Amino acid sequence: MGAPVSVIIVSRGRPRALHRCLTGLAQLDYDPFEIIVVACPDGQAIAAAHPQAEQIKLIGFDEPNISAARNLGIAQAAGEIIAFIDDDAVPEPLWLQHLTHPFSDPNISATGGYVIGRNGISFQWTARSVDAHGVGHPIDLPTDAPQTPTPPAGHALKTEGTNMAFRSDVLREMGGFDPGFQFYLDETDLNMRLALAGHKTAIAPLAQVHHGFEESDHRHGNRVPKDLTQIGASQRLFLRKYCPEAEQEPAWHAFCKDQRLRLLRLVKARKLKPDGLADLLHGLQTGGDMGLTRAITRLAPIQTAHPSFKPFQGRPAAPRCILSGRIWQAHRLRREAAQLAAQGNIVSLYIFLPSPRYHTVSFKEDGYWEQFGGRFGRSTRSQPVWKYYRLSERVRQEYARTAAIRGQI
Repeated sequence: MGAPVSVIIVSRGRPRALHRCLTGLAQLDYDPFEIIVVACPDGQAIAAAHPQAEQIKLIGFDEPNISAARNLGIAQAAGEIIAFIDDDAVPEPLWLQHLTHPFSDPNISATGGYVIGRNGISFQWTARSVDAHGVGHPIDLPTDAPQTPTPPAGHALKTEGTNMAFRSDVLREMGGFDPGFQFYLDETDLNMRLALAGHKTAIAPLAQVHHGFEESDHRHGNRVPKDLTQIGASQRLFLRKYCPEAEQEPAWHAFCKDQRLRLLRLVKARKLKPDGLADLLHGLQTGGDMGLTRAITRLAPIQTAHPSFKPFQGRPAAPRCILSGRIWQAHRLRREAAQLAAQGNIVSLYIFLPSPRYHTVSFKEDGYWEQFGGRFGRSTRSQPVWKYYRLSERVRQEYARTAAIRGQI
């Protein structure tokens, strides 16, 4: 048994993603934890239809303010630790074990893990610090063990919003998240406040989630932004809170330049139309003006009604199953994987092509993990482009690669 954990998910306009996230959370090898869903009407309907709906704390909220939504969840959390994951993410089964382990040190107030990108293998974000301009800086950690690196002066250790946890008493006392950050830099602002207050943050590399970049109000499914207004507003507010006054305007202009270059790359790649670039940059400037007028206030502690802990049944110590085969066996293997997952197993399926195709990993809606690619191709992108493997040898290698985050057989 670990410390009781409250997992908070905010969902707005992405019911299918929320369904997959809840399916993944139901396979967590951890006990005890509760799930709090703060969602729009469509998300509420998904949570209410979940087979374990009676075990979910459900809060209705349909405003485009992730900080306010998270604070509603914090007020209803009964765990000693409060963890956060995005609705378009899925955790590996041992996520909470690794994410909460650093809290065995009473000096640790927050933890963050690693985030895997869309191919299901490469990291999107690892260890980082953040400076007073809101710019992230990579930190090279020597091992996969939890660590508390010392960031440079004026920096804070960065936790990613889709993979982070906090001591509940510290988080409430800090006032949770600043609603002035409706979107973007919301968790980064909290990281800075924690650092300035002297709280320690640990990084747990083996606490890993897969992040999908689903379409939202702010971006398309291919990561092309729809609107930069709230990004501009949050960036300006962040600079006003943490950046020396003389550096604020240069930092703002540097940020706008970086955003423009990002959009130009999208135009060059034909993902964004040229006329769309002007609209997005206009929204960025409009948001910047909004951020100049947003109030900077000391956040009041979040009051709680002392809700009862509502345990969610995950899969502690669940059996692990491996299935593998060739592409022409895929239909049968997928059907078998879904059946085993429905029976309470944590299932890893490996399907190989007779080629050097790069590998991808995904969590399927039927509740199993599938790795798909060429038997001779890369999984991690540091591997050779082509290397001969026997099928059994390749399965053993790929299972060993994920055993520390998915669990041993």
